[in-house]
Amino acid sequence: MADTKPSSETQQKSQSTVEWAKQKYNEQYDAWMPWIEDVFLKYFTKDNRTSYVARDQLDKTKVTGVKQVDDLQDGANNLAAGLVGQGGILQPVGDTVSEGLKRADPRGTKRDVEKKSSNVPVLSGLGGK
Repeated sequence: MADTKPSSETQQKSQSTVEWAKQKYNEQYDAWMPWIEDVFLKYFTKDNRTSYVARDQLDKTKVTGVKQVDDLQDGANNLAAGLVGQGGILQPVGDTVSEGLKRADPRGTKRDVEKKSSNVPVLSGLGGK
């Protein structure tokens, strides 16, 4: 009867292939997600990273539960976030802080953030070592 259990060498090789695939997936995720987030914010919202984070943090400050007060807070939050967002009077400040947030993003630790050619991540080497 044929032995259906893989040998330890075959099992070790497939395990290393799975680990390699996970590593490459994580590298691509780290390279592309910040760029995808920036493109989404640019084309589908009026936010940059700064205004998005500001709006998100200010939304957490609602404490009353009274509709009129919450609406007033929403207006103030949108005004504050809009100042540093796209088209806001402080957009250059917001863009500068957004760049700093992008550099501080823990996903970007493996990327070369000094390289500013086209802001589009390049594919890492997919060939095995």
